[in-house]
Amino acid sequence: MMIRPKSLAIGTLAALAATTPTTATAQSESSTVSNLAGKVLQCVPYARRLTGITIFGDAHTWWNQAQGRYARGHQPREGAVLAIKPYANSKLGHVAAVSKVVDARTILISHANWSGPGKIEKNVTALDVSADNDWSRVRVWYGPTHKLGTTKWPVAGFIYPDGKAPKGLQRAASNRRSSLRDAIGAIISGTY
Repeated sequence: MMIRPKSLAIGTLAALAATTPTTATAQSESSTVSNLAGKVLQCVPYARRLTGITIFGDAHTWWNQAQGRYARGHQPREGAVLAIKPYANSKLGHVAAVSKVVDARTILISHANWSGPGKIEKNVTALDVSADNDWSRVRVWYGPTHKLGTTKWPVAGFIYPDGKAPKGLQRAASNRRSSLRDAIGAIISGTY
């Protein structure tokens, strides 16, 4: 289901949520959200609104700002913030809220300002493409192409809003003997 683009006030986010796709295959919402000053919604205030994490500033600063305030880690969990590092033409990084953990390599995220200025996308796919299945690189759904983007974005990690990291989860690479390879990871990352 796609909604025709239109400009809305920030207060209408709840109305947008009611019409948003909720499966991994229904990928994005086409509404552009702006505030009363006419500026488009950025990823930071949207992630803050969805998760309750009270960090301010550009997305690339969130990972360091979270240290000592929130638990941080390298495994996705529903309600956590995925912190993407600056890369290529993205100088400010990006943050997104994890909506659902689908499997060891796939999550659904909700975020703003990725596929277009102010565009909100809910429950879209982010895929771990790291060779070691450690969530250090992801590919993210890109609305204009209706598929995963081709860029392998570097990830700082996940910020957990309740201050608790998932129990028993650490970087997958640290739990493996160096001689073992993750064959699926190698295929996904293109190193197989």
